[in-house]
Amino acid sequence: MTTAATYMRTEIEEIPQAVARFLDRSDSVLEDVAQDLRRRAPGFVVTVARGSSAHAATYLKYAVELTAGLAVASIGPSVASIYGAKLRLDRAACLAVSQSGKSPDIVALAQSAAEQGAVTIALTNTAGSPLAGVCDHAIDIMAGPERSVAATKTFVNSAVAGLALMAHATRDETLLAALQQLPKSLERALACDWSALIEPFGREGSLFILGRGPSSAMASEAALKFKETCGVHAEAYSAAEVMHGPMALVGPGFPVLALAARDAAEPSLVEAVDALADKQAAAFATSDRVTKAARLPFAATGHPLTDPLPLIVSFYAFVEAFARHRGLDPDAPRNLRKVTETI
Repeated sequence: MTTAATYMRTEIEEIPQAVARFLDRSDSVLEDVAQDLRRRAPGFVVTVARGSSAHAATYLKYAVELTAGLAVASIGPSVASIYGAKLRLDRAACLAVSQSGKSPDIVALAQSAAEQGAVTIALTNTAGSPLAGVCDHAIDIMAGPERSVAATKTFVNSAVAGLALMAHATRDETLLAALQQLPKSLERALACDWSALIEPFGREGSLFILGRGPSSAMASEAALKFKETCGVHAEAYSAAEVMHGPMALVGPGFPVLALAARDAAEPSLVEAVDALADKQAAAFATSDRVTKAARLPFAATGHPLTDPLPLIVSFYAFVEAFARHRGLDPDAPRNLRKVTETI
């Protein structure tokens, strides 16, 4: 196990401060964008993103659908960048998420959406980026420099920025209040000890991560981090979807992690992970309701939409340590670089 401090660990520990910085400094720009959204009253939302940014967009999809009543769909960037298709988006809001704001395919789709009449919003960690330049509105997520290849604080700040924008647009005072308390919950999340996963998750070459609703985005993000930093094949599934074909792979010792938030989906996640534990899977869950799976500590927030965010912070702290346990450098994953520009 390597013991030297990593950029990834440092950046994980910076997450509560980065979120607090964004929330403290962004009210004015968020309200400006929110006013434009209320004025233009889009009938639906489309998102454009890749990698961890796409998982942040998935989280925001559920948040918008559950609170604003607008359908949200992800559009593949190649629709514009390769195929040159023109979509009818004159009644849409387009949310483009990219920490660098540089990938040509993301920029191309955002520009095309603007040309087709959508109100376009960039969430990026790079002020003055090409993406910011082609969108009607650019929101700086203010995560600060991120040197590790694996995105952590830019993922969380992108999710928080989009959630805060939605709270402003819908004038959701309860959610705005929950966001103000979120940095404290993220601090508690850093202290959650998930080291019980290291031994059972190190025995197998593949594993499942479960979520449902907003927490499904956290499951996808966690699966990506296992691949990036640990060289472990992980697949994310809905707690409903896993009970169809995928559960055929589960046998004694098969690792399963269920990221359950305190929301309406928690009972279905508990039912699924307990059913897999009953098949002798090495099953763990962030819930006090499990009866057969092992319980992991978690930092609850008191709001169903903010509750998934501390889960990914606790996971990040674990997966960085797990990578080092495996003798790997999580700052420099094989075959990867920090900014990937695709067409």
